[in-house]
Amino acid sequence: MSKVAKYRDLERQIIEHQMVLEALKNDKSFQAETEFENKLHKLMEAYGVNLHQIVALLEPDLASAMDGTVEGRKVQRAARTLKRYLNPFTNEVVETKGGNHKTLKAWKMEHGADQVERWLLA
Repeated sequence: MSKVAKYRDLERQIIEHQMVLEALKNDKSFQAETEFENKLHKLMEAYGVNLHQIVALLEPDLASAMDGTVEGRKVQRAARTLKRYLNPFTNEVVETKGGNHKTLKAWKMEHGADQVERWLLA
């Protein structure tokens, strides 16, 4: 596509977007929503309250889900399972709950990750 064609296409898109924007500005429901939002922000400033506090006031269950808390206590992730790897060349055993183990990384660099995963003990 030539630069002139791209320019005309962008110009056409701008005009279309401007028309949509004008229609939205003149929409009564949009005006009411904008007015509500402005009044809400002023009210929040007047009382020193943030949006999270309003959600907690109106929907405590939703606020606690957003917090990561359930009934005042933190929700914990399930503990990672312990994995044991046996190096068949050295008979060395590595126990780890994550993949950031120094020896395990060295083995993967030397023998390849696929090969080392086969050394996983059941």
